[in-house]
Amino acid sequence: MVFSYEDYLDEYGTLTYSNVGTSMMPLLRQGKDLFIASPKGSERLKVGDVVLYRRPPDKYVLHRIVEVRPDDYVILGDNCLYKEYGIRDEDIIAVMTGFVRNGREYGISDFRYRAYSFCILHTVGLRVLLKRVWFKFKRIVRRIIK
Repeated sequence: MVFSYEDYLDEYGTLTYSNVGTSMMPLLRQGKDLFIASPKGSERLKVGDVVLYRRPPDKYVLHRIVEVRPDDYVILGDNCLYKEYGIRDEDIIAVMTGFVRNGREYGISDFRYRAYSFCILHTVGLRVLLKRVWFKFKRIVRRIIK
């Protein structure tokens, strides 16, 4: 039987799963770490929450809320350059409540996670700028080497 994330959360109440991709690095490493998520309630979420949401048609994404707007959210992966706009409450199916690294479980109330989250949220502009400069530098070097 194939479950969707929504079905699984309805059935079991929590989801522990491995992420695919590098968008949440260094917090979650592909193939090494797990995230733990619980269904989103009716309350509005806040800046810093890591959410599992559905991107049409049927792609699921785990990213962090960087801005709460009256009708939607602005979301960005910890290792991404471009923000996603227009993510609504009905698109979000779960909220990360913890993660597993090297066999050890950490909750989002852990001091180390909160410190990491604070740093990630307060350096968004700087991180994006540095990544863009790095990518341009690499492109220039490749052209010179050819």
